[in-house]
Amino acid sequence: MIVETERRLVGIDLGIASSHTVRVLTGDGSEVCRRRCEPTAASLAMVAAAALAGAPAGTGLEVIMEPTGPAWLPVAVYFLQRGHRVYRVSSAKASALRRFLSRHAKSNGIDADTLARLPLMDPAGLQPLELPEAARAELERRVRATDRLTQEAATHKVRLKDFVRQLLPMTPLRGDLCRADLAVLERTGGHPDRILGLGRRRLTAIIVGASNDHLGAERADDWLESATRSSELYAKHAAFAADALADDVLTELRLLTAIEGELARHAAARERAYCAVDSKQLARSLPGVSTIGAPALVALMGRPGRFEHGDQFRSYSGLAPRASETGDTDRKGQVMSKAGPGLLRTTLVRAADTARKQDPQLARVYHAQMTERGAPHIKALCVVAAHLAERSLLVMKRGTAYVVRDVDGTQVSPEEAKVIIATRYTVTEEQRARRRSKKTRKAPQKVLEAHVEARRPSSPVMVTDRGAVASAVGTARAS
Repeated sequence: MIVETERRLVGIDLGIASSHTVRVLTGDGSEVCRRRCEPTAASLAMVAAAALAGAPAGTGLEVIMEPTGPAWLPVAVYFLQRGHRVYRVSSAKASALRRFLSRHAKSNGIDADTLARLPLMDPAGLQPLELPEAARAELERRVRATDRLTQEAATHKVRLKDFVRQLLPMTPLRGDLCRADLAVLERTGGHPDRILGLGRRRLTAIIVGASNDHLGAERADDWLESATRSSELYAKHAAFAADALADDVLTELRLLTAIEGELARHAAARERAYCAVDSKQLARSLPGVSTIGAPALVALMGRPGRFEHGDQFRSYSGLAPRASETGDTDRKGQVMSKAGPGLLRTTLVRAADTARKQDPQLARVYHAQMTERGAPHIKALCVVAAHLAERSLLVMKRGTAYVVRDVDGTQVSPEEAKVIIATRYTVTEEQRARRRSKKTRKAPQKVLEAHVEARRPSSPVMVTDRGAVASAVGTARAS
């Protein structure tokens, strides 16, 4: 067992394509040695031996480094396996101290020396690094992979719709991409001549088959109308590279299909890893935390016991406001610190928007922020997310499912909770309007849709359908 009889501080400036730069200091700040190393067991063993040279037996090392890409993990694993203490500090903190110690110079050696001095300058601000066990490490990787693939899929969908908008300026893709739309694009590439060449009957058959009979002739008319107007507009102009644009659409479709296939595979593995870590599915008992949010929350929280209080996890998530105090002045309403994993913060904020509609206590927090504190919607959600973060830590530490209660602590059913929120904590549209920064005006896409609807040839069936829709919309607005 390692006994800390003398401090040896090891600052490592990690390199991605180059070797790591090492500075070793004693507890009084004097330099012990300088080294360079590679991410191999033999090279790191030489660094450890040089750092411990002349130290009493049982002396432990305090290794400090930044989370530089993937380079930190091999170094952390090596030293933690041998009983040393490892700190992973934020780049912002290291940069601020480097500017203080060496204002007009920057080098790998200066960076390593700065990192080694952090335990002397800010001992309370450092927390020892904990590496997760196998199941939790697996879950974290799956969560990050699915999040990355989801973002990439969204990027390809946006690019796909942009290409279609060039081919069909009066684009029929006004909302989310459905299977019927993807089937039409796979067959035609969005080329207006190919769409018109299919005709109404074959185009309808494609849409009906892809949508399992949920969409049909009316959707086919949308595509034909867009293709007709595109042909009239471009009139086969030389600058309109329709064939090349159609190939771009098909390329994006293939990439999107491949990404969605990989996403499904990682999502299934993520579910298995989540069930292994949170066998009781306690995270999914939290209000607003969905099927996807629960694995992300559990993975990014890590071992719940490492946080003594809910405030610590709240600060770790970056949802705590910054402090600004001087003299007799204490500024309120500061921006969030945004420290910690961004995915954790995003998960909590998204969950908060649903949780405020399910939990009366969180609904009261949101209502007070919107009606009494003058907060806009996003800021109010962040406050609710901070409360949700504290509650999620308590749930995971206690090992008991979340119970929805009224503001007086009485347990209520989901139906009773909705009634309580509707009667006491509903924010009116007038109150929301006063908190908005943007002026309310009719969206350009809605104007575009109205223009298309007005120019489309009418049929008795379509007129009847539009009348029914208009009647339903009018009834919904009146209610």
